[in-house]
Amino acid sequence: MEIKSETALIEYGKRLADGLKPPAVIELVGDVGAGKTTLTRGIAKGLGIKEPVTSPSFTISKRYKFDDGVLVHYDFYRLADPGIMRAEIAETLRDPHAIVVIEWGESIADLLPKNHIKIEINLKDDGVRLLEAK
Repeated sequence: MEIKSETALIEYGKRLADGLKPPAVIELVGDVGAGKTTLTRGIAKGLGIKEPVTSPSFTISKRYKFDDGVLVHYDFYRLADPGIMRAEIAETLRDPHAIVVIEWGESIADLLPKNHIKIEINLKDDGVRLLEAK
């Protein structure tokens, strides 16, 4: 699927959220600047979250409450080895009220459920994003 603007990426995230019910896990794959956090903003909006969603690159994770549960947004970009974070992510993945979005999840791939949603985002030189859901 081609996404031609950040606004369209947010709208895609909102539509994706329409079909999500906790527990759910979404892995976002893409280079820096591809739009992973922007897509997460759209998911948050679709879940009814009003507070601003920002990248957890420096904090590793952020939590946002919504009516039916919690959106937990992880970014493992700065962690080649998640170490102690493995225990936290494993616990969060077992939370029946959580929708979990993970950026740069390669280091915890063995913890992800087999039925998780994986979305690859490729940013082309002209700014168009190619999304492939798996």
